[in-house]
Amino acid sequence: TMQSSGHRFRDIEHHPLLAENDSYDSSSSEADMAERVWFIRDGCGMVCAIMTWLLVVYADFVVTFVMLLPSKDFWYSVINGVLFNCLAVLALSSHLRTMLTDPGAVPKGNATKEYMDNLQLKPGEVIYKCPKCCSIKPERAHHCSICKRCIRKMDHHCPWVNNCVGEKNQRFFVLFTMYIALISAHALILCGFQFFSCVRGQWTECSDFSPPVTVILMIFLCLEGFLFLTFTAVMFGTQIHSICNDETEIERLKSEKPTWERRLRWEGMKSVFGGQPSLLWINPFAGFRIRRLLLRAKKGGPEFSV
Repeated sequence: TMQSSGHRFRDIEHHPLLAENDSYDSSSSEADMAERVWFIRDGCGMVCAIMTWLLVVYADFVVTFVMLLPSKDFWYSVINGVLFNCLAVLALSSHLRTMLTDPGAVPKGNATKEYMDNLQLKPGEVIYKCPKCCSIKPERAHHCSICKRCIRKMDHHCPWVNNCVGEKNQRFFVLFTMYIALISAHALILCGFQFFSCVRGQWTECSDFSPPVTVILMIFLCLEGFLFLTFTAVMFGTQIHSICNDETEIERLKSEKPTWERRLRWEGMKSVFGGQPSLLWINPFAGFRIRRLLLRAKKGGPEFSV
């Protein structure tokens, strides 16, 4: 325990005290951090993120060039091609926004005398400090050993998006799992139609590739689609359940008793997705500012905040 200005710090992993909107006001404040590109330089996470993109591109290649373009049914090819590619773009956009959005990191090293004085706490009042990143912990924040930061409402660290899933990017992660599940299901349905078409007709006529190559490509796509559909559908359901119960995965695993006022069902959904239900909920581009991105580029390119 460390004494400072009549207040007590505790170096522990739990929280109370700071509200969700409290911020650290200094020369390295969150306002400065907002001008930087958030990116986690973790080798395993970057490999997983690249693999995610490559697998989506592979699925798009097989669907477009092996199944749809050789098809004699023009409208079947057009409708399914447009639908699959739109879902793929939405999935990858959601992945990018999850990966490059600050998940709700608490400023490092804000456990200072100046910040303590600004809080205007009563003498002897206890606040909680993270011993790993030397920051004052808001309620429901947890320290991520990979991001090396305390994250507000941290749900978990996902290597597939190379980032934590927290207060500010959970919406994009939910959209990512939803769109990946949808394109996986779509790919499996198209594979089923393609196998049926090839078996009923001539294998040499149902694809521009040789029959063995076509079969191998489609088998790999089926395996990929089944695995991704299972994983992302379960993750999507878990995330929606957590949001509706206002409880993160970490809080559930630790069986933490809620010290906060829970937002249940629609209130929880509205707090994560913002506002009343609308098409903006499923739009990963909502809130994206191209102008701000261009301003960052003019200032000398992106900076890494982690």
